[in-house]
Amino acid sequence: MSEPLQPIVVSGMRPTGRLHLGHLHGAIANWVKLQSNHRCFYFSADWHALTTSYDRTEVIRESQREMFVDWIAAGIDPERASLFIQSQVKEHAELYLLLGMITPLGWLERCPTFKDQKEQLTDRDLNLYGFLGYPVLMTADVVLYKANAVPVGVDQIPHLELSREIVRRFNFHFGEVFPEPKPLLTEAAKVLGTDGRKMSKSYGNAIDLGESAESTTKKIMGMVTDPSRKRRQDPGNPDVCGIYDLHKVYSPPEVLEWSATGCRSAGIGCVDCKKKLLEKLAPDQERLRERRESLLARPGDLDELIRIGTGKARAEAQRTMAEVREAMKL
Repeated sequence: MSEPLQPIVVSGMRPTGRLHLGHLHGAIANWVKLQSNHRCFYFSADWHALTTSYDRTEVIRESQREMFVDWIAAGIDPERASLFIQSQVKEHAELYLLLGMITPLGWLERCPTFKDQKEQLTDRDLNLYGFLGYPVLMTADVVLYKANAVPVGVDQIPHLELSREIVRRFNFHFGEVFPEPKPLLTEAAKVLGTDGRKMSKSYGNAIDLGESAESTTKKIMGMVTDPSRKRRQDPGNPDVCGIYDLHKVYSPPEVLEWSATGCRSAGIGCVDCKKKLLEKLAPDQERLRERRESLLARPGDLDELIRIGTGKARAEAQRTMAEVREAMKL
């Protein structure tokens, strides 16, 4: 297989609602950077949303629209990245089925996420074929576009290694059709929620992208900092503080140093630190809000961008599936 002129990157998100600052600094900001020197395919993983929420499909379509709006507002350029909907490229399902035919059951049962989520999501039934087999669908999503690399965090490497094993098994039996996708390690910025836990919609501790200045200010000013710093004169530890984590992604080095030194020496209070953060965060949120409103005011334009992106993805997927069928003599 010849190497493509530009490395190919594929990534997606499940449409489960508005995106927040954790999504922005954990994934989307990196997607924006990758656009400059990669062929990028970014998709709404609506079929993946069914693996844990098959009985809540009414939220998928609206969440999907909000998600695409958030992506574009945050800097994803539909001219440089193909934005598309997974379920509208039926080749994902065909390749999923074919790869499923050669994937040993034991590989799926050992998948860390399968075991972890079964233990954590006790409020829903996950004894489902779709949930067990989702790593095969994830593999199809990636290799359908012959991706060289997949942007992942360290915790996701085991999932990608499973995809690589499936690719090796396919290529062994049918010939070298797919490249083995390599992990494109991204050091995601740590973003804590307003209560000190990881920012998440399910925890109710998130700050949405483009949230109003009033709401953003209210949430930041009420945000949990170092829980051991009870009084203004007590020294604190910025390394356990969500405000300091946000300073790392919004503030220049001199402000970051001011925040860390002032916290440890009790030279500044938490209110001072929060107000300084808002000097950068609030204007950035306002820019995102304005972009979002502009996009939402032109729903037809957004639909056309996704239609074009889905068409590009479908054309690429059809070429790959022609190779797959020929290799498998189907």
